[in-house]
Amino acid sequence: MSEPSGHVLIIEDEPIIAIELEMLLGELGYRSFAVADTPDGALTSAREHRPDLITADYRIVAGTGLEAVRLITDALGRIPVVYVTGNPDILAGEPRPTVVDKPISPAALRRACAYATGAPSPS
Repeated sequence: MSEPSGHVLIIEDEPIIAIELEMLLGELGYRSFAVADTPDGALTSAREHRPDLITADYRIVAGTGLEAVRLITDALGRIPVVYVTGNPDILAGEPRPTVVDKPISPAALRRACAYATGAPSPS
């Protein structure tokens, strides 16, 4: 797999998980990160620096990661998304969501990022 690079918007309201995601995504080759914990904050961040990838928890402050992603994609168009949540069943009604369950498996995150971005599947 070629190394990804670029900017990731992490939509997460638990700082320790946001830090873990930064570390794991950095190991995958991503180089810059922004963290937002509300839908409005996520939209503001995405407008300031369009992300190449979004990771989103479902439950966040003042809304949901799903709401945040919809705000962003309505404003900026399609951006690859990986939902990282302890509640994957909540996303069952969404069309083909890419989901990584918490606790986060580095291998599952790597596969989900590759799938979401259309990169070749890692071994």
